[in-house]
Amino acid sequence: MLDLFTVMATAEATDAPADIGKMIGSFAQYGIVGLIVVLLIFGILVPRYVMAALMTEKDNWRTAFEQERAAHQVTREQLAKAEERGDVATEQGRAMNTLLIELGHRPHAAPGSA
Repeated sequence: MLDLFTVMATAEATDAPADIGKMIGSFAQYGIVGLIVVLLIFGILVPRYVMAALMTEKDNWRTAFEQERAAHQVTREQLAKAEERGDVATEQGRAMNTLLIELGHRPHAAPGSA
């Protein structure tokens, strides 16, 4: 383990990028155990419990995203229906106004309108 710190300190002191080959080579004397330790340190290998936690978190985020998307779809549908109702009400008002004008009734302007 001391070799890893020595190699990393040397790489930092020389401002040169760390050569992964040299670092792995320095741990070659430790065999498979040394290689596994290096891979764990660099995050290439991840313990099973960490991976399980990450997968659970990913699934939770996906479920929340799907629920939010469904909620937004319902909102869009409700807004479209409300717009249709508003358009129908406006057309009914115009038709009623036209009918009253044709029958000879002049509607009074609302206060504050031109």
